[in-house]
Amino acid sequence: MNKKIINVPLYVWIAFLLTSLIFVLFPQIDIFVSSLFYSKESGFFTNNTWYEPILYNSIQPVVTLAIILPMLVWLYNIAAKKDLYHVNRKVILYLLLIIAIGPGLIVNSTLKDHWGRARPAETILFGGTKEFTPAFIISDQGGYSFSCGHAAGAFFLIALALLAQKRRMLWMSLAVGYGIAISYIRIAAGGHFFSDTVVSFFIVYITTLIFYGLFFKEKTNEIS
Repeated sequence: MNKKIINVPLYVWIAFLLTSLIFVLFPQIDIFVSSLFYSKESGFFTNNTWYEPILYNSIQPVVTLAIILPMLVWLYNIAAKKDLYHVNRKVILYLLLIIAIGPGLIVNSTLKDHWGRARPAETILFGGTKEFTPAFIISDQGGYSFSCGHAAGAFFLIALALLAQKRRMLWMSLAVGYGIAISYIRIAAGGHFFSDTVVSFFIVYITTLIFYGLFFKEKTNEIS
């Protein structure tokens, strides 16, 4: 299935649509997954672990480096008239647009700030006072659960991995693995539901594919 819609393979759109429908029609999936990490006696278990704050606080420096380092390479290439790692203004614009539109505009500014979904730890189901609402359903609970900003920031590294000239699968695996690790600790800490992280993945991945296709048309067949 090689057909694409705005540079994104049709199967990716279908996967996003089906996954979203499943979360809306079967919201108990979110409740079940969160319950795996919760007990009435001690709450969400990763809140008492050493690695949760490390991973949680890693997002800002990691994403900052993912933007700053390519910009420094670009400036070096301009000053030295080099082509180190093939980083040029097109690469920089590609990265800036993805981080601004995917994690920035769609996940944080549109969904997270306006959907109102209560976080797991805030709901009555898990020791809080607010009502649970399914993914994609606008809520009056005043929460910031949908969707996951930390997961979106972590999955942004996919955009950087796609630029790799060598060992792209390795870098892609590391980027996706980091996103999964961040998603895990946010779910296990009661900060987000499973659907929050999955939706953030699809939003960032689709945004990345759209701009990758726009900026690097000659390479799009490599990731189909």
